[in-house]
Amino acid sequence: MVKAYEANLSAARRLAHVKPLGSLKEKVDPRHAALVVIDMQNDFCAPGGMVDQGGRDVTPAIEMAARLPTLIQSARNAGALVIFVRSEYSTEGNHYLSDVWLEQAARKQGDGYTTRPVCGSDLWGGEFYGEVRPLPNDIVVTKHRYNAFHNTDLDLLLRAHGIRTIIVTGVSTNVCVESTARDGFMRDYYVILVGDGSAAYSAEEHEMTLRNIDRFFGEVTTIQNLSDIWATKTF
Repeated sequence: MVKAYEANLSAARRLAHVKPLGSLKEKVDPRHAALVVIDMQNDFCAPGGMVDQGGRDVTPAIEMAARLPTLIQSARNAGALVIFVRSEYSTEGNHYLSDVWLEQAARKQGDGYTTRPVCGSDLWGGEFYGEVRPLPNDIVVTKHRYNAFHNTDLDLLLRAHGIRTIIVTGVSTNVCVESTARDGFMRDYYVILVGDGSAAYSAEEHEMTLRNIDRFFGEVTTIQNLSDIWATKTF
């Protein structure tokens, strides 16, 4: 398997206009890698938040949130760019809402996104959850759809910093994390999805995305793998 990959990578290097990054260590080099933390907000993670009140199990998000600060600190220590992405969804007077978004919510989200506000900028539900929060100098991107690239400055920020790889974490694995990872790949970023640094509200949904990303859109790894690579400081 390794020999086949090396042969295929050699062919890829011949075809590519820019030399491909082959190993995980090459891809997550902090000089061109960004850790993207998606939607770690009370409405998606906390007891009493929108997802919890809607009857879904937020335990995976809570457990993941306890692990994520270690990865974030490892990224900071290594010098990787850290970007927090937050959602601002259904609130009164929100000019970004659409009929399509709201009809889907009404049909599949119960009273979430319609009669109950979700991730308001001035509401508890929109605040960052627990210890997973930006420092004053961290970049924060606000999105209004699942995909963190969609009509935001994320792509511009990444290219301004010379980023080639996005390391994607957060919630939920099969919705906003996957939507962002897919679009990142389409924009020619290397995509690394952190399996234990992301969470969905069921194991089936989580594992489904991990398999899909690994097969078609990027590479799946763990917090420990990334922390070990960054701790070597041999870049």
